[in-house]
Amino acid sequence: MKRTLLLVDHGSRLAEANALLDAVAARVRQRLPDRLVRTAHLELAPPAIPDAIDAAVGEGAGEIVIAPWFLAPGAHTTRDLRRLAEEGERRHPGVRIACAEPLGLDERLVDVLLARIAAV
Repeated sequence: MKRTLLLVDHGSRLAEANALLDAVAARVRQRLPDRLVRTAHLELAPPAIPDAIDAAVGEGAGEIVIAPWFLAPGAHTTRDLRRLAEEGERRHPGVRIACAEPLGLDERLVDVLLARIAAV
């Protein structure tokens, strides 16, 4: 049974915006070499979350954690992602799919924000 981390963002029509999530996933893979790390987008770009869940299960995932690349809790993180996780569990009995919380308020993010401001 493989443990999978599915990094999810909103998705964009701009390829460079979607590529950012792939870059994040590459860094997470370096830190978690024992996990499958995949990406998906809620809207506007492939792969869609249901497709990514199905692909992960096809690769042997028995547990999937959906990790939102979102800052704040909102409709997508509190409703949409949880609904997609539940639908995935119904499609794949025996596979556990859970949702992590959004990034939220974290002093490390404040430090990044201040660094960006100082760079202007």
